[in-house]
Amino acid sequence: MRIFITGVKGQLGADLARRAGATHAVAGGEPPEFDVTQFDQVLDTFEAFRPQVVIHCAAMTDVDGAARQPDLAYRINGFGTQNVALACARCQVPLLYVSSNEVFDGLNTEPYREFDRPQPINPYGYSKLAGEWFTQQLLHHFYIVRTSWLTGHGGRNFVHRIQQLADERGAQGLRVVTDEVACPTFVPDLSAAILKLIETGAYGIYHFVNSGCCSRYTYAKRILDLTGRGQVPVQPITLADYARPSMPPKFSPLANLNGAAIGIELRAWEEALAEFLKGDSAIG
Repeated sequence: MRIFITGVKGQLGADLARRAGATHAVAGGEPPEFDVTQFDQVLDTFEAFRPQVVIHCAAMTDVDGAARQPDLAYRINGFGTQNVALACARCQVPLLYVSSNEVFDGLNTEPYREFDRPQPINPYGYSKLAGEWFTQQLLHHFYIVRTSWLTGHGGRNFVHRIQQLADERGAQGLRVVTDEVACPTFVPDLSAAILKLIETGAYGIYHFVNSGCCSRYTYAKRILDLTGRGQVPVQPITLADYARPSMPPKFSPLANLNGAAIGIELRAWEEALAEFLKGDSAIG
């Protein structure tokens, strides 16, 4: 299969390219040579490579940055996805669009299912939902894969940040929110699930997250315990106590119903975290 990956140098894109490259013909693009906000550039690239599927990972993923610059977030995540979808339509190529749990409002009391109505509450969520809308409106053959709290090697993420803060503050301790709940997801597991999915041709919307969910507080405590930093005190706080530009959905775990129905499930987040930390050399 000929696979083109946008955002190929990001955490997810790079891992997908490495895994897929063993058995498929893979190409990818990053700015400035490949800018999703430039339609002609996207189309020319696709026509030259002739992909059989496009995996669209490129995005503005800085949630707080999106709140500060909502127009930029829409330009990249919304309009950029429109360009990718239009180019896929022109080339008659299916698209896999990577979306987010932040398309939901967080008011549920149980995990969100693939067919639940999206209702974002922040600019990042709106921009990712715009990408979903363009994907669905412009293409007949597409996959939308929503995920959450993504962590991979070689990038800035919550797992690394908690360890850094613990080392910097020591006995002073950390303050971590208890009322933001979602599913930690690890790049190797998400990559494997995506590559399985594109082999099936089972188009639709999917929730690919590591199984189980937790609060940021519980997640931080597990990270500290597994890295020998369990002595660092962690004070539970609420989102209302933590000032930031963007307000995330409070409760946004994702239920993997559609993937499970075709045999694609991700292992427990606790197991994935332990394995990630064993192979992680980014933090001492």
